[in-house]
Parts: sequence; structure tokens; C-alpha cells
Amino acid sequence: MPGLPPPADGERQTLIEFLRFNQNAFFSVAHGMTDEQARATPSASALSIGGLAKHAAGVQRGWLARVVAAPDFPPPDPRPLEEQMAEHADQHVMRDDETLADLLEDLRTVNDEVVTAFAGKDLDTPVPVPHEVPWFPSDVDSWTVRWVALHLVEELTRHAGHADIIRETCDGATMYELMAAREEWPETGFVKRWRPAN
Repeated sequence: MPGLPPPADGERQTLIEFLRFNQNAFFSVAHGMTDEQARATPSASALSIGGLAKHAAGVQRGWLARVVAAPDFPPPDPRPLEEQMAEHADQHVMRDDETLADLLEDLRTVNDEVVTAFAGKDLDTPVPVPHEVPWFPSDVDSWTVRWVALHLVEELTRHAGHADIIRETCDGATMYELMAAREEWPETGFVKRWRPAN
């Protein structure tokens, strides 16, 4: 993956390329980590690399359901609210029974589904706003698929930044050297490939 999203023809392809770029950031930031390192919370935050990869998959899955169902609402979740909230909280944590490889594979699957959905859906399709969710606006009845794509770029970018700080706190690794190692970029005076400490 290059260090920037590639140039693209048209709005749809540009949105997709920015989505892909930010989806892929989690694979670079997790490069070379063990499960124990991916589960660690070394910063002031309670977040971990594994938890962020898991959340990136979960948040995309939620918005994907809304885009696929648009202009209708997705089917309601029949589970009790307590169970839904417990799942939401779990979405931010890499449990002891989870592996980084499995979380990244789930993220890879969701990433592909999201890109496929945005490649085929009319960007002007209205996506209904659930008014029972307190952080969503009460005076807006729908967003567009275009808005959802931009929101996912924003969401993924925010969490990729969180992941960058956590990874650097773990072992000093920074994004460009991780990208260089994962993608086997040629080394230059500007960037060296990340290597595990001896």
C-alpha cells in the first residue's frame, strides 16, 4: 500500500480509495505484534491495537447494514438492550480468547464487504437516521450513502490515529516504518523498515 491514497477518477472511486487506505492502516499498525502486545493498553487510554481492529470491523459492520438496507432501516435487533450494550462494550476489547490474526481476518472480510457495497449503491440513496440513538441528530431524517462513506473515512482515520499512538507507546514503532516493513518499501534516508528489537 502506498503512503497516500492513489489518484482516482470520479467521486465514487475517490471515496473508495480513501476508505481502503484507512481500512488498511490497522494492518500496518499491527504489523509484527504478538497477541500479548496487541492486547496491551500502554497509554492513558483503555484501548489496545486488537481492540481498535475489532472496533473498526464492528463499526463498519453496523454502517454497512444501514447502507445495504437503505432507503429502509435494517431489521431491528431483537436482543434486550443490555445484551446489545454488552456487545458494544466488548467491541473495544481484545479478550484473552481472541487472537490478533483472527481479528484482522474479520476486519479484512468486513473491509471487502464495505467496499463492495459502496461500489454498487447509489451515493444519493437516503440512509434513515435512528432517532432513538441519543448521539444522532433529532432534526435530520436521513443521511446519504455518500455521507456514510465520508463518516466511515472519519471514523477509521480517528481510530487509526489512536492505534498509531498506542503502537508507538508499546515499542516505539511509527506508521511509516511499519508500512515500509509490511509493504517492503525500499529503504531511504527518509524511512527505514521497522524491525523488532533484539
